[in-house]
Formats: sequence, C-alpha cells, structure tokens
Amino acid sequence: MADTLPTAELYYDGQCPLCSIEMRHLQKLKRDSLTLTDIHLAVDLDPETKRDFLNRLHLRKPDGEILSGLDASVYAWQQTRFGFLWSWLRWPVVKPLADFVYGKWAQRRFDRLYS
Repeated sequence: MADTLPTAELYYDGQCPLCSIEMRHLQKLKRDSLTLTDIHLAVDLDPETKRDFLNRLHLRKPDGEILSGLDASVYAWQQTRFGFLWSWLRWPVVKPLADFVYGKWAQRRFDRLYS
C-alpha cells in the first residue's frame, strides 16, 4: 500500500470566469502537492463557510492552516515551477498594497456575482 503525501487544497469559485481561467492554467502546471476544489462542488463545507470562501480565495495547507486572499494564491502558485514569479507579492513593502488591491477586486467580484 502506497503512502499518500498530504496535499494543500485550494478552494476557488468555479462560476467566476477569471477564476476558472486561472485554475485551468494552474491545473496544467501544479505539482501533486496541490488539489484544486470548486467551492460549488465541495461537500465538506457548510453554507456559511462556502459563502466566506466565495468572497476570496482560500487554501487549506497540509497542516490544516487556512490561508486566504493573495497568501492563498501565492502559496498555490508556489506549487508550480513558476512560484518564484509570485513571491514579490509577499515582500513587506509590496504586501499591504497588493492585499488592498486584491481585497477591493475580490469584494467587487463577489458583489457582482452573488449580491
């Protein structure tokens, strides 16, 4: 019996056109250490958690820690050979502005699709 390594699980909004495009690219490039889950098909999330996860990207690391927003996106892309291209978004001088812009975009997207 083969041991399976724990994977990170990225929850994305499969009804968002831009999110779906990004996930198709990520699916082609990712390592086996990452699983992509459409929130609308997730059976392990209660309705309140689903709504929260639809509001912004979420990722459950193998150790159970939950990342959201750009932290989740950067972690996910680091599971590809292009991960280094995303690391600058977490630099201390860039992180606050990048998180602000992502937060505004995510809220606008959520309001447009679900409000």
